[in-house]
Amino acid sequence: MNTPARVAATLSLAVLVGGGGYWAGTKDLGAQLGLSFAETALATPAASLAVPTGAIIYYRHPDGLPQFSATPKNTEDGRPFVAVHANEDVSFADAAAPKPVETETTTTSSATAPATGKLLYYRNPMGLPDTSKVPKKDSMGMDYIPVYEGDQGDASTVKVSLGKLQRTGVKTATAEMASIVRKIEVPGTIVLDERLVSVISMRTDSFVDDVANVTTGDRIRKGQNLFSFYSKDIATAASEYAAGRNDGRGNGDVGSALRLKNLGVPQEAIDTIARSRQVPASIGYVAPRDGVVLERMATAGMMAKPGDVLFRIADTSNVWVISGVPEYDLASVRSGAEVNVTVRSLPGRTFKGVVDLIYPDVDIQTRTTKVRIELPNPDGVLLANMYANVEIQAGAPKPVIAVPNSAVIDTGDRRVVFIDKGDGQFEPKDVTLGVRGENQTEITKGVAVGDKVVVAGNFLLDAESNLSSALSAMTQEEAKP
Repeated sequence: MNTPARVAATLSLAVLVGGGGYWAGTKDLGAQLGLSFAETALATPAASLAVPTGAIIYYRHPDGLPQFSATPKNTEDGRPFVAVHANEDVSFADAAAPKPVETETTTTSSATAPATGKLLYYRNPMGLPDTSKVPKKDSMGMDYIPVYEGDQGDASTVKVSLGKLQRTGVKTATAEMASIVRKIEVPGTIVLDERLVSVISMRTDSFVDDVANVTTGDRIRKGQNLFSFYSKDIATAASEYAAGRNDGRGNGDVGSALRLKNLGVPQEAIDTIARSRQVPASIGYVAPRDGVVLERMATAGMMAKPGDVLFRIADTSNVWVISGVPEYDLASVRSGAEVNVTVRSLPGRTFKGVVDLIYPDVDIQTRTTKVRIELPNPDGVLLANMYANVEIQAGAPKPVIAVPNSAVIDTGDRRVVFIDKGDGQFEPKDVTLGVRGENQTEITKGVAVGDKVVVAGNFLLDAESNLSSALSAMTQEEAKP
């Protein structure tokens, strides 16, 4: 053989060996078969000479680039994609999986078992609504995840492997019967108890002779003298009452006493006439209760007409707090609920009371409803018109089905709770909410006592559930003729 012929033969052999080695490298046959470098080099020519069998699964780029096609296709420079037959496709499903760490759970489920059904499609590894019929990589170089027949199950049910559950931090809690309690903080104003306010006025024409040295704001005691007055009608009735006593006529005695009471004469004055059997020139009027003088209109020498207010006295041993509760919180407030009240002028002190009345109307401008709170004030430190901070212990007094607040996903249109079905399966449930407390939320529909609900990582499950539903819908549409 002459020199040119030998050179041509050498070049042909080099091209043949190089091409076979490149093909074996792109297929990574050495890693798959567990052969050494020398064994791979020897096996490559035999593999390259193998006759393709089976149906064409897909078409790959002739240069080994990660580009695939389900139909015949050409590269940008016009070269055709290479057909890959069934016997040429390399499957990694049978590759040995690493043994689990002894400290981790060894329980397996349908989510962790190797897929053996028909390959349906490949889905985006980041959970995006993107699928592919052929193997593919995303923009970050991550392989798309194969989805096999049987992995779909219920479109709404989410299957997660145990290892992924540990990595994502999914946690569950048990729905239970509990009393939902939460605090509603609203401002309030202290006002006087209307039932403890006394108005002193005359029921007949009277002349005020003398007024005690009490003024507006003074504290007075029950039975303390306020003023003295003279009235012609009262003097006449008093004379009849005294005369009746002298004559011993019982019936007249009862009638005269009743008339004096009807004219507004205090019982103390009637008792004085009964004891002395004389009609005084003027009758003294005493305070009917302990309290604070709110108003003094009586003046010595004045003539008081029937109905004229001479004094207004308020008992401040018990006061009210009026607060405006927002309309959306009314369902949580009930009569008899405990209330803590604080005022800025008395730091460090907390006054305890109860909700006495919920007013039957909503303010049209503020969208709040007045709530009346009854508050003991034995030392009188709470003054009328003080501003107060009100903390109402609201909620459902009876036990209800409750779950932790973090278990509820509120999208605005729907409220969802994920139920743990076991073996890595989670089912989303639409629920109806009741009272929402500090740590728990009442569930009126959708969850039963004893159900395990997801309280951490449920937003990841929600995204997975939405993706599964979308992929299931896409698969059903593609299956239609």
